[in-house]
Formats: sequence, structure tokens, C-alpha cells
Amino acid sequence: MADFTAKDVQALRQSSGAGMMDAKRALVENDGDAEAASQWLREKGLSKAASRSDRENNQGAVAVASGEGVAAIVELKSETDFVAKSDQFKDLAQDIATLVLADGEAAAAQKADAIDELKVTLKENIELGRVVRFDAAEANVLDTYLHVQSERGVNAVLVELAGGTPELAHDISVHIAFTKPPYLNRDEVPAEDVEAERKSLEAITKAEGKPEQAWPKIIEGRINGWYKERVLLDQSFVRDEKQSVAQYLGDASIVRFAQVVIGA
Repeated sequence: MADFTAKDVQALRQSSGAGMMDAKRALVENDGDAEAASQWLREKGLSKAASRSDRENNQGAVAVASGEGVAAIVELKSETDFVAKSDQFKDLAQDIATLVLADGEAAAAQKADAIDELKVTLKENIELGRVVRFDAAEANVLDTYLHVQSERGVNAVLVELAGGTPELAHDISVHIAFTKPPYLNRDEVPAEDVEAERKSLEAITKAEGKPEQAWPKIIEGRINGWYKERVLLDQSFVRDEKQSVAQYLGDASIVRFAQVVIGA
């Protein structure tokens, strides 16, 4: 058997961009000679993964896994939707989500070699994107929602509620999927963003020639509208726009939420 170590395999992987198994096989086929192994990978068309790393990969798939009081979202990124909707790609995304559900977000790193292998097989810049895992507090309700488009998940949501029902949590999940709010409440919005928007609205309002005494009320109304676009609790609930999300929740409260959208 060829004489080489795990460090030799890692070094060849880094220099060639090949997957672990291909790097190992190259060393076996070339009696541990790193230079010959590198040439072998090149000739086999297996050393191109590194050159793909600079390509845009704003396509992909999101997968969701859930259990009793625990749920996870994993994003796997690709260059094209054609690759993203392939069974190999979707299966790997789901495998990683299942692993994260069981062992935590850091466990996704265990699939690095599988991602490298798929990068070579499908000839695209494939990489792990966002990874989220919620472990709900006892008595809280956890819901997941996955929107599927072009044969793969493209929009995933996790919601944890306190004092609510599974039905309410699901309603909120669907609302988030549709409206895509970046913040739960106003306190989460960066103060500098609020100040910049207020200054912009002040300039717009003054330029409109409105009476000066009306400016504060107009500006405040516009700031509220700006918050409504970004803050979940301020938004009009999609199934009953006469109510805000905060009103629809009643005595329940949203502990946290997460959303992963392909291309966002």
C-alpha cells in the first residue's frame, strides 16, 4: 500500500480543490507521490473545485428537520436551480438538517467532505449556507414552515411561541414566509438606521411644502409605516389586515423566529 498520511491527503485537497476521497485515491494510484497525484487529479478532471469557489452561488435549497421541541433549517448553496433541484443535492441538504437537529449547529461541519464530493460530481460551487437550530423552552410551541418552488425548498421559517397554540404558531410562520420581516420588534432595529430614515423623511416632508406645524405628525406617520415594513409585530397580519401581528397574537408572544430564503 502507498505510504502517505492524513496530512498528505489534506495538503493535496487544499492544493487541488479535490474532495477527500479523490485526493486519497490519487495518492494511492501514484504511490504517495504528491506531484504525480496532483497531475492525476488534473487529468481526471477532479481538481477544478477550487477554481469554482469564486463563482456566484445564489441558488440552492433549504431543508427543514423537526422533532419534539427542536427544529433546524439548513441552506445548501449552488450556482443554478438545475443543480439545486437534483436529488443528490436535496438529499444532502436534508441529511445535514437531520444531523443539525440531532447534534446541534456545529455538527453541520461533519458534512464538509460530502459537500466537497458533490462539488466535484455536479461541477458547481456548492457550499453550506445558513444553519439555524431552535431548542424550544419547555411549554413553548415550535413551528416550522417550508415553501417549495421548482422542486426544492426555497423559503424556510422557524417560530417559537410562548403561551400560544400550534395552530397560532403555524399562522405566524406562514405570515413570516410571505412578508419576510428582518426584525421581531422595534428594539431590534439598529438606531443608526432609524436616525438615517428619520432624517430622510424630514427632508422629503419639508420639500413637499407642507405646513411646518404638520411636519412632526407627518414624519411620525411615515416612520411608523417604515417600521411596519420591517418589524414583525408591527405588520398587518396577512389573513386579517385589520389586525397587527401583535394584536393577532393575543396573550401569546413570539420568543424568536428565523427565516432562510434562497438568494436573500
